Amino acid sequence: MNKLLTTLALCLACTGAFAQTTTQPMGGNPQRMAQMAQQLQSRFANANTTQDGKLTRQQAAAGMPMVARYFDEIDTARAGYVTLPQIEAFMQQRAAAH
Repeated sequence: MNKLLTTLALCLACTGAFAQTTTQPMGGNPQRMAQMAQQLQSRFANANTTQDGKLTRQQAAAGMPMVARYFDEIDTARAGYVTLPQIEAFMQQRAAAH
């Protein structure tokens, strides 16, 4: 779980998905990482206007612009939607590459 949160924090920093509110390194603050993970879940839930656990390209564009920007890379199955686990996996891959 801690590795996931660290990866999430690194990826959020790499992709600029969220504005920084502190100059403290995110890797040293587990509370901040947990807050960012919760923020990701909340933003996904708000963008998912149909409440079906799937974001269409249009929903992503309206509520999660960074997801919309990388939509085709996240939607590896070419299903026309992305899920929170797919977004998290993409973020982990991006963090590993940086």
